[in-house]
Amino acid sequence: QVQLVESGGGLVQPGGSLRLSCAASGFTFSDYIMSWDRQVPGKEREFVAGISNSGGLRNYADSVKGRFTISRDNAKSTVDLQMNSLKPEDTALYVCPVDVGTTVWGQGTQVTVSS
Repeated sequence: QVQLVESGGGLVQPGGSLRLSCAASGFTFSDYIMSWDRQVPGKEREFVAGISNSGGLRNYADSVKGRFTISRDNAKSTVDLQMNSLKPEDTALYVCPVDVGTTVWGQGTQVTVSS
């Protein structure tokens, strides 16, 4: 079945960096657009970044443009999110959903930006 496993989160000081990774299985990874969203308790889930199936097209939420970079490795079925210049407002649970007819995501990885 479709499985997504997010990793790489943690506690980081403002201005720091983290690299998140999402390992996918159970579907033909190279056929699908992948993205990263984030969720804060009490708020709606927010789109962060997306990447086309080939990796040639990327888009970002305005709040992360210039600081975050999404990438993918179709040979390894992974999608990464490099996060630089982190801010306290980036604190959230980060997930990598995929729409395979129904939207599937993993357990997420927690990112906490705090001094």
